[in-house]
Amino acid sequence: MDTGPRVTSCDTDESLVAAAGLFNRYRHHYGESDGDARAEGWLTEMVRSRQLAVWTASLTSELDGLPVGLATSHEMPASLVLGRSWQVRDLYVLPEARRGGVAAALLGAVRDAALAAGATRLSLVTEPDNAAALGLYRGLGFRPVEGPTPLSLDLVPRTAT
Repeated sequence: MDTGPRVTSCDTDESLVAAAGLFNRYRHHYGESDGDARAEGWLTEMVRSRQLAVWTASLTSELDGLPVGLATSHEMPASLVLGRSWQVRDLYVLPEARRGGVAAALLGAVRDAALAAGATRLSLVTEPDNAAALGLYRGLGFRPVEGPTPLSLDLVPRTAT
């Protein structure tokens, strides 16, 4: 009997190794081609230092129960409300596992962890032309933020990959 995606918080060496494989697929999806060997160490360091939380999702009926989806998040101060806010940093589902509830299950796990930690808000950022993702996020209750314009400053020049 298929019970849907099974989400696991990644905090053991074994779970982080599995997450790193998906993390590299995610990075490749966005055009990053270097750092595969370093990604596992980076992900492990981020989790161990509590700068990032990582979850994977697997489908027990397919792909031998191997992870097919990944989410990362981090906590941020919410200074105006004197509280905490969480942000989903990365969300990736293997193409062959999409449209099966994996992303929703991962976001549900992040939401539950954020609520348990006392967060007042959960936010995420996506590409404006990613209609499938926008539909999913809106269906889960996420709403566009009006007003702020995100800006960034590269402190270290990016190298070509």
